[in-house]
Amino acid sequence: MALVAGIDSSTQSCKVVVRDAGSGELVRSGRAGHPEGTEVDPAAWEEALTTALREAGGLDDVAAVSVAGQQHGMVALDEDGRVVRPALLWNDTRSAPQAERLVQERGGRWWARATGSVPVASYTVTKLAWLAEHEPDHAARTAAVALPHDWLTWRLRGTGRLEDLVTDRSDASGTGYWSPAAGNYLPEVVRAVLGHEVLLPRVLGPAEAAGEGSGPADGTSLGPGAGDNAAAALGLGASPGDVVLSVGTSGVVSAVTDDPTSDEHGLVSGFADATGRFLPLAATLNGARVLDATARMIGTDLPGLDRLATQAPRGADGLVLVPYLEGERTPNLPHATGSLHGLTLGTATPAHLARAAVESIACLLADAVDAIAAQGVEARRFLLVGGAARSLSLRQALADVLAAPVLVPTPDEYVANGAARQAAWVVTGDAGPPTWPMPGLSTVQPASGGAAVRERYAEARGHVLDRVD
Repeated sequence: MALVAGIDSSTQSCKVVVRDAGSGELVRSGRAGHPEGTEVDPAAWEEALTTALREAGGLDDVAAVSVAGQQHGMVALDEDGRVVRPALLWNDTRSAPQAERLVQERGGRWWARATGSVPVASYTVTKLAWLAEHEPDHAARTAAVALPHDWLTWRLRGTGRLEDLVTDRSDASGTGYWSPAAGNYLPEVVRAVLGHEVLLPRVLGPAEAAGEGSGPADGTSLGPGAGDNAAAALGLGASPGDVVLSVGTSGVVSAVTDDPTSDEHGLVSGFADATGRFLPLAATLNGARVLDATARMIGTDLPGLDRLATQAPRGADGLVLVPYLEGERTPNLPHATGSLHGLTLGTATPAHLARAAVESIACLLADAVDAIAAQGVEARRFLLVGGAARSLSLRQALADVLAAPVLVPTPDEYVANGAARQAAWVVTGDAGPPTWPMPGLSTVQPASGGAAVRERYAEARGHVLDRVD
């Protein structure tokens, strides 16, 4: 059977998997790091991709490749296809004032109905508004706007023609100027924020080929690609009723649905998925890095934090961390900071702080689950993935606060796997993605006491909200 490749160009690194298109069996893989920061020269992504492809043995024997990437980022290109300025990433919050202004101008209801989502600082449309306001010369030079995965697919295509830029439904739905329900762009929105019309990537169908590659992908069919969350859902084989909890740089709760959603309050983004369905999603700015920071504070590493967390009782004797260390998106508080509540002589121990940090991430994700449920999304089962899913204490805390079993798939590169599965779909031309064996699942059953943990967290979060307001 033919080989296919999936690429995950995430915030922190680039991963490549090469799999058998028929069986899904892993043949080889590669990886390379990305620079830190919330703005990055896209050339760094291409350099990392080249390194990861080399480590994965190249694409000479690969029939098709798809690129999944971090959502929302703004890659501005001039009329010759040159990058106008470093790309602003999803986690760059400098456009928070522009997001607030855009919502005030049209209203949350209009945005939710038109685009499925209410803009926050991570969305591309707010970054374009920031560019027009703060860097008008760069805005004037911008002739096309792409997302990270669009740009990498375009570079693999190698034509250099702006008209060859393509994207997919899942990533287009996170721009703030494309409608998942109607399936079309809203160019008037881009014109209003940037001051002029630009070329936007053509939106491909779930298994529509983007063309044939050149350079390292010479002769290889290119898939449409996907946003990272949609690719992860595809890699997991998620179907309606599945809620995916992903804890990496950020925390993400997403659910596959047959119908689009629109939340005028802005907590839930009404995205599309990579199969033709929809993917309502609630994201947090804070995720595993809260655990990293807590581990540093108490002089240990992540495994040490995990062990310490099990040494304090459930609820940490009332110690509560509100983990807004990088601002927050759910709720939308880009300028908030973290805070510690219930600190006493008895709770001033490394174990209590470790437990409070773990429970804070669990409660943050549980709030996101509630926001999605409020959109009428039914949750049949919860799947936990991401780097922090290795934490046994976090697994248990999530099961406790959700009062439901949490299923933990075998650790794997699910974003890259989803991209590879999409590439196999392009090869077969079938009506749906190939049926590959789904990952093995371990189940964590909830224990009592989770409701009390959530109640204390909600009280502490209320203090933060009062202070910010």
